[in-house]
Amino acid sequence: MTASRRRLCAALAVLFLLNIAVIGFVQNAAAITYKQGSTGSVVTQIQQKLVNWGYFSGPVDGIYGSKTVSAVKYFQRRNGLTADGKCGPKTLAALGIQVSETNQSTAGDVDLLARLISAEARGEPYTGQVAVGAVVLNRVESPAFPNSLSGVIYQSGAFTCLQDGQFWGNVTDSAYRAARDAMNGWDPSGGAIYYYNPSTATSSWIWSRPVITVIGKHKFCS
Repeated sequence: MTASRRRLCAALAVLFLLNIAVIGFVQNAAAITYKQGSTGSVVTQIQQKLVNWGYFSGPVDGIYGSKTVSAVKYFQRRNGLTADGKCGPKTLAALGIQVSETNQSTAGDVDLLARLISAEARGEPYTGQVAVGAVVLNRVESPAFPNSLSGVIYQSGAFTCLQDGQFWGNVTDSAYRAARDAMNGWDPSGGAIYYYNPSTATSSWIWSRPVITVIGKHKFCS
């Protein structure tokens, strides 16, 4: 192979790799969309931008609620964007917000944990809601359980709310706050990896677990 042919092959190989990288970037960017129910630091940035520019008068709390949806639609209409109330790549760019894949993963984890907390601890004291979230995170760290949030939550038979369908119901605002507090390190459960409601628990095994603390209707145990 001549030197010029080797250079041509090398150039084509670099071009191919660049194309693959661009395609991957575009695919990741297209997947980053914030909508009603999303939470986290990026949602806070969205709300703050909208407040600064006069589109939003609600609380900057990192929770993508109905008021944020309305404000985003208003911003989108005024800026020639599709007014769907969702912050996808174009709307985020118009707001001047850059989002990494890590941001999106974190937001997804908050949403998932909040859904579990809402279904399992709806009506419980706020501290008890945070404690339920902490139990899930403690399981992620324990070698006895799956090592991811989704793995722990979807583990077969782990949570009754997935069996009775409550997991797919509406998520309360307090559950989102509790999820963030748990993910930020607050653990009112004292390191528990199990909890149960004595008035509904039917497993004799769970009653045998050493109780660490009691919050509301739940006993938290090791």
